[in-house]
This record gives sequence, structure tokens and C-alpha cells, in this order.
Amino acid sequence: MNSQTVTLELPEPLYERLRNRAAQSQRSIEAEARETLASALQESDSLPADLEAAITPLALLSDAELWQAGCTRLSQETVEQLEELNLKRQREGLTEAEEATAAGFIHQYERVMLIRAEAAALLKQRGHDVAPLLRKA
Repeated sequence: MNSQTVTLELPEPLYERLRNRAAQSQRSIEAEARETLASALQESDSLPADLEAAITPLALLSDAELWQAGCTRLSQETVEQLEELNLKRQREGLTEAEEATAAGFIHQYERVMLIRAEAAALLKQRGHDVAPLLRKA
């Protein structure tokens, strides 16, 4: 496999995160940067651009930030509104505006679940037990 050398200037906070992750995983900063970049650039042509944009930065987060992302949920208000729309759809159908609202809520749900799944996957790659995240599903 051919390699190319790339020189990057990183802001100090980003460099510190990378250095800390490298230390935690007992890798060199270069190896951690390579792994992080490879993870961020994985092929995922099947995702819409906005969902891809939501998960790509997760690879750069600290473990604590990933745990927080893994616990993300829809607001209770959104869950209740979506449930009402689903019940109304079953009873009598939805107007075009209600269908659009429901589709927006479903997209929000998919985004949250994708972020949670990606955060859990990254934490698992970093050697963490993600069972607590799975119990919160």
C-alpha cells in the first residue's frame, strides 16, 4: 500500500484531544490521527448528507462527549407529538401538513438513533463496555 505524507496544523484544543485519545489507546499521535481519519471517512453512501454530517464529527469527540452523545434522546414533547400523529394516522389518516410534520419527527428520530449507534460503536472500538447505552434504548 502506497502512503502519502500530509502535514496538518491543528488548533491546540483539537491536538490535545488527539493526544489524550492516543495516550488512552496506547498509540502514537500519528496512529491515532490515522485511525480517527479512517473512521471518519468510512464509506457510507447510503446515508443522506445531513445524517452523514451528524455522525462524521463524532470520531473526534472525547470519550465523555461520546457517552453524552450515546444518551441523546428526542424531547418528550416530540415523542408525544409523533405518537399522536401515528394514532391519528391509524384512526382517520393525516393531512398533507401533518404527514410532513410526522416525516420531520421521524427524520429527527433517525438522526438521534444514528448518533447514538455511532457513539456506541466508537466507544466500543475504544474498549468501553457499552451495555449501559444499550439498556437506555
